[in-house]
Amino acid sequence: MSEIRAAVVGASGYSGEELVRLLSRHPRCELAVITSRQYAGKPVGEIFPRYAENKLLFTAPDVKAIAEQCDVAFLALPHGLATEFAIPLLEAGVTVIDISADFRLKSTAKYKEYYKEEHPSPELLKKAVYGLPERYREKIRQADLIACPGCYPTSSILPTAPILASGLASKDGIVIASMSGVSGAGRKVDLAYIFPECNESLRAYSVTGHRHLPEIEQELAAAVGPQSEVAINFIPHLVPVTRGINSTILLYANPGCTVEKVEQVLNETYAKERFVRVLPKGRLSDTKYVTMTNVCEIGFSFDNHTGKIILTGAIDNLTKGASGQAIQCMNIRFGFEETDGLL
Repeated sequence: MSEIRAAVVGASGYSGEELVRLLSRHPRCELAVITSRQYAGKPVGEIFPRYAENKLLFTAPDVKAIAEQCDVAFLALPHGLATEFAIPLLEAGVTVIDISADFRLKSTAKYKEYYKEEHPSPELLKKAVYGLPERYREKIRQADLIACPGCYPTSSILPTAPILASGLASKDGIVIASMSGVSGAGRKVDLAYIFPECNESLRAYSVTGHRHLPEIEQELAAAVGPQSEVAINFIPHLVPVTRGINSTILLYANPGCTVEKVEQVLNETYAKERFVRVLPKGRLSDTKYVTMTNVCEIGFSFDNHTGKIILTGAIDNLTKGASGQAIQCMNIRFGFEETDGLL
């Protein structure tokens, strides 16, 4: 018997499909509701043939029905729509785990600057817990509203935050260059993302003002210390693969930093983490080894020539970068084994 029941609101997108995949095999959670306005009334197996034996039907999103049937709701919705569901679900006592960007930023001013509109529910920003388990596990245990990190931020924060917190690197002059597979853009028809445009192509985009920039800066500043501010260069790239993100982070080393100290900090930080793999000195992360997993693989090196620490972080953008991390948060929140449904 499952102990809790879950809804996926917006189950027809890539992150929604990944939630269906992972929740369908979860030993302690039953997937009870999947919503899609486009596919309402259709069986999940008709839209995702791999689930042909699953008799669950897509339904139109209905807050009352979700609240009556479910203990937890995953919101896999486009930016700006989560508040519409989060408020009434929270009022009904449903735990909300949001995969969009609606509750990640603590600053309403930053939200307006990067999303070009006022936040629809500032009071929820104060209530939301940032859903990065390796940094906020204890807060997640008590949270009613969990804001899952973005995919680029996850691959950047996990390698970088411990190094900044340790004082081995300066908070100034940080450069993060990230490469993402095309699924990171979501399931949509857009000229920039169709096969002839992406195939045999590697290009940077949004090299200033990317919406994940303030999220990364917020969390790196928190790692440095209270009242700190961090300004970075974040340079995302689109690469012709379906899934995966690999971020390369350049940090100016503080005096006394060595590659051995970097290695020690990373290994001590993540020694007990099931979903972070720190590679041996000299090896760098590779998306090939994290695809379809909830693992973040971290590599590191030290450039004596420039005095810079070089970190890499690889994840599957749909799993550790979205749906897998959301389920990891659910497991923590409901007291399950953190690996349930994820191994």
